[in-house]
Amino acid sequence: MRKSFIAVVGIAAALTFGATACTSDDKEPTNDTPAPPPVTSSEPAMADGVFGAACDQIPADPSNAGSLDAMAQVPTATAASGNPLLSTLVTAVGEAGLGDSLNSAPAITVFAPINSAFEKVPEKDLNALLADKEALTGVLTYHVLGERLAPDALAGEHETLQGESLEVTGSGESWTVNGDSMVVCGNIQTSNGTVYLIDTVLMPPAKK
Repeated sequence: MRKSFIAVVGIAAALTFGATACTSDDKEPTNDTPAPPPVTSSEPAMADGVFGAACDQIPADPSNAGSLDAMAQVPTATAASGNPLLSTLVTAVGEAGLGDSLNSAPAITVFAPINSAFEKVPEKDLNALLADKEALTGVLTYHVLGERLAPDALAGEHETLQGESLEVTGSGESWTVNGDSMVVCGNIQTSNGTVYLIDTVLMPPAKK
């Protein structure tokens, strides 16, 4: 009888030890442990390096065609067409038939007048410019350089696609083109260019 009692106590102790071992915090994780969710961000992919007071007017949602992220994926004319600050410029580019040229250029820098820049031009003069394809082409190509310039290369005189040169002065995040047109949002990337939004339309020098 005593041997039977000892055997029962031994079996109970063994079962208790086994249960404790199975619930220990030292157990190794199994393959069924779910992986943590991936870290995602809603910030535009190309926001780094973009500067200027008007940048906050550009759509922040990466799915919006006018956002920094979306513009970075397409060529310059297409990128401008989605940006709400550039609707007048897009109309002018269309009237001049320059969309394909801007999109197919391998590398360009564009000083892009925002809508309020065109509002500074008297309506009569603006309408006359839009109706004169040759003159309009000259004005628009004066805003384009045939190379891609980062902010640290902006300062100085640069030849435009129109043939005449423009001058950029400033430093850091403060830049002026031809003395009076301010960069209000700069270093915007497209797939084939860098765009600097400006607050005044640039006019090429009168031909001598």
